[in-house]
Amino acid sequence: MIKTAIIGYGQSASIFHLPFIDSLSDFELVAINTSKPERAAQDWPDVTVYTDVDQMLAESGAQLVVITAPNEVHYELGRKALNLGLHVVMENPTVTQLHQGAELMRLADSNKLCLIPFHNRRWDSDFVTLRKLLADDTLGPIHGFESHFDRFRPRVRAEQPGVGAGVWFDLGGHLVDQTLVLFGKPQSVTARCLSMRPGSEVTDYFHVQLHYSDKEVLLHSSPYHPGPTLRFKLQGERGCYIKRGFDPQEERLQNGIVPDSPYLAKEAEADYGVFYSDDEPQVIESEIGGYRYFYQATAQAIRGEGPLPVTMQDALDGLNIINLAEQSSLEGKTMSLSATTFRDI
Repeated sequence: MIKTAIIGYGQSASIFHLPFIDSLSDFELVAINTSKPERAAQDWPDVTVYTDVDQMLAESGAQLVVITAPNEVHYELGRKALNLGLHVVMENPTVTQLHQGAELMRLADSNKLCLIPFHNRRWDSDFVTLRKLLADDTLGPIHGFESHFDRFRPRVRAEQPGVGAGVWFDLGGHLVDQTLVLFGKPQSVTARCLSMRPGSEVTDYFHVQLHYSDKEVLLHSSPYHPGPTLRFKLQGERGCYIKRGFDPQEERLQNGIVPDSPYLAKEAEADYGVFYSDDEPQVIESEIGGYRYFYQATAQAIRGEGPLPVTMQDALDGLNIINLAEQSSLEGKTMSLSATTFRDI
């Protein structure tokens, strides 16, 4: 088994990581690092809980470290782990600066270590369905795509400002990554990334356009949307696929559904998307995704039995767009992408 330690014990660790590390036979959880050790020790009595991250990295015997701490400390934590010869899974969007990611990528390569960005939403059931529709050429050539992640959070919560804070880095990072998987890199970006709620010090709204030679992509999130929400709109020459609602895995994990349950990623029929064309509307049964596939592929990569499920190059392609969108919003103009290879930064 792969001895695994996790840094951070917030919602991400509790929902998206620990249930899979605990349930998959590939992994053995040996350590948790958190500034509030009481709850972690109560939840995981057989696991050593550390408040000092350096002590944990030196003493725990971990082979893999999962970093779920705030974005602004990812680089330093990742560098420490890689220098100690440990594999790393790093929460989206990994680091906040391109040069940091390029350094970590070189460090992992030189030490023959796995550095894996946690883009688990590649295994959302509705996104897996989108990929199948494209692979089957159901809609014909694609000319428009919208990806929404709207929520109703009109009041500011415990949100710390800083580099890498806000929904554009967190949610937007996933939407950008999904778009790059579907269509590759755009030519340019036009964006509005705003702090819209009274008293907000972080980005809580984004409306980002990615411009391709043959299509337009819109990524959108608002904190003022309490009702049923559009998730995907995929427009092609044969018709349009519309999907509403969110992938069920996050909510079900919060409610205690175990990761190996066949129910975890199975969407309800009422949530299936619809394909509209000149013919009668056609309900498209959603494929069954599963965040466990990320960790299964991670174990195979660490053992040298398969490729990385997500590469650092993927993450840096996304981070480049995230940064350009922020610059576009600040300067009020469209930003062009360059053909950067991040190993050369």
